[in-house]
Amino acid sequence: MSAFTRQPGRLGGWAVSKVMPAVVMLSAYPPDRLTAQSLLQQFSYENLKPSALQFDIGPLGGSNVRGALTGGVRMDYGLIAPHIRVLLGVSYFKADFSSTARARFEQRLKSVVVDPAGDDTINLGRITWSDVTGDVDLQYVLPQGRAVTAYMGIGIGAHIRHGSGPAINGTFVQDALNEITAGLNGTIGTEVGARHWRVTFDARGVLSSGLSTVSLRTGVMYRWAGFGK
Repeated sequence: MSAFTRQPGRLGGWAVSKVMPAVVMLSAYPPDRLTAQSLLQQFSYENLKPSALQFDIGPLGGSNVRGALTGGVRMDYGLIAPHIRVLLGVSYFKADFSSTARARFEQRLKSVVVDPAGDDTINLGRITWSDVTGDVDLQYVLPQGRAVTAYMGIGIGAHIRHGSGPAINGTFVQDALNEITAGLNGTIGTEVGARHWRVTFDARGVLSSGLSTVSLRTGVMYRWAGFGK
């Protein structure tokens, strides 16, 4: 009998001894769990550090306000995962209430005012609404070469709003417009320029209680650390 010929019954035992550990490992760590673990392992706080500062400005439109200018300051805080960076930002705008929103507001006030004769009128005049926003964004960056980087992202923000106007200052109407609320935002844009100085172009949409906005911004960024370092 050849030295390489296995005796009957031993082949089955040999196969079981080799295959069973693999089966047990796969059952204990299914492929989807392995994939999720691999994805989570890519996230790290080691690369989080200030790496760039950006100033931007541009037109803004909203659901209850007229068009206005908005400006902001943003800090690139580094990569938390491959191609995913963290941005911290503060922005501000002040806009007039639209005529439609003001008329709707006046109608609501009239509905709660006691007017037996029915001849009272409510005219709030000019009302402005200012908004200071603090954001935390996660942006997925796609370098298109040494001089161009495209990006898109989502984030959350805290909005501090203040209403004012000659007819409402110091009244409960102003109190109703003063609020602190949360919002969701989305951004898509691009950076163009050299390693340190870059010009940015982006579109930003914000969804929040009472006021949703869309803005187109142009900015200047100074990057003092290498991308991804």
